[in-house]
Amino acid sequence: MSEKFDVIIVGAGPAGNAAAYTLAKAGLKVLQLERGEYPGSKNVMGAILYANSLERIIPDFREHAPLERHLIEQRMWMMEENSFFGAHYRSEEFNTTPGNRYTIIRARFDKWFSEQAQSAGDLLICEMTVKSLLRNEQGRVIGVEVEREDGKIYADAIILADGVNSLLATRAGLRSDIKPDHVALAVKEMIFLPRETIEARFNLSGLGGVAIEMLGSITAGMVGTGFLYTNKDSLSIGVGGMLGDMRAQKLTPYELLEKMKAHPSIAPLIAGGETREYAAHLLPEGGYKALPQLYGDGWLMVGDSAGFVNSVHREGSNLAMESGRMAAETLIELLQAGQAPSAANLARYQAKLDESFVMKDMKKYRNVPETLHTQRQFINDYPLLFNGAAHRFFTVDGRDKQSKEKEIVATFVKRRSLFGLLGDAFKLWRATR
Repeated sequence: MSEKFDVIIVGAGPAGNAAAYTLAKAGLKVLQLERGEYPGSKNVMGAILYANSLERIIPDFREHAPLERHLIEQRMWMMEENSFFGAHYRSEEFNTTPGNRYTIIRARFDKWFSEQAQSAGDLLICEMTVKSLLRNEQGRVIGVEVEREDGKIYADAIILADGVNSLLATRAGLRSDIKPDHVALAVKEMIFLPRETIEARFNLSGLGGVAIEMLGSITAGMVGTGFLYTNKDSLSIGVGGMLGDMRAQKLTPYELLEKMKAHPSIAPLIAGGETREYAAHLLPEGGYKALPQLYGDGWLMVGDSAGFVNSVHREGSNLAMESGRMAAETLIELLQAGQAPSAANLARYQAKLDESFVMKDMKKYRNVPETLHTQRQFINDYPLLFNGAAHRFFTVDGRDKQSKEKEIVATFVKRRSLFGLLGDAFKLWRATR
């Protein structure tokens, strides 16, 4: 393929598709290369779609996108072996206004998103592996080389959207190898149940849905979380932990998932279901301090390739779409003005990110990964303490409540000490500021 493109995009996930659609709609000549059989064939996530970010790209997406359920309820559980301590939020406003978040099936959604980009003019080639970046004598990226005869393809700029591994970026020296403490390994199953069963078990009607996020004993002391999301006629259930922790403890993600599914609070929700899909995936969890350089002469990095995941709020697809859109808008501004996509000019992309919630949120939680790695009491001690406190307080055994309250306080102090409790509160406050 000897013709030259305005932009080549490597990857067809949410970030790559957001960039492809935005560029093609603006009239640029776009080539998108995807390693999988089709967009979404190798992509894995929970999966929650955040409407606001997609709405900025395709305002009427709700009319034709393959959505599962709009979320009306969020549950947060701190797990112990036989119990959980949690908080719920449910609002009818999420049921009467355009949905704010949706559950999706990733393979269907990515395929649809890619079709929108193709309809706008994007040229997509699947089952195409990019071997390396092409550079000119000055070191500027001017194209890619793919695994085919005469496989050099040229473009004014390259967008790297090939996921957390991004071997292409690593080989090109655009970022260092991923550290085990900066990436999580998550596993997920799709468990199919009749729609009426899901609605009965989760107190739902129509297409309203529930998202449950979990931490505590289900990750066996590792930094990580679990999730359970409702689709139309299936449940997405998964759990993950930091790769470094899994290596140290010699645990497999499959073991974690089976333990999670057997928990007495989870087992009844999935009982009788049929598992039809199983997948594993790496997630960038290093946060702000692990972000690589995001642009250079002739290239930009977006989505998981760039490390854009807000692990505290379990957000990733919205950061991916926002970064893909902003990368595309930066290139549109430059190329339509006849300006070269040099590193100096592509600094606009960094400026757009810095002004957006993407980088503001990444910065806000920049100390959380390190805090959780070094302060394991937040993972191990506090779920145990809160569950124990609730059990003691709500057990009716003829003892007065004041005595129970004193015992609960004493248990916390014994486990962490008074200064330890105050110190933990400060550490948590500091990590989120």
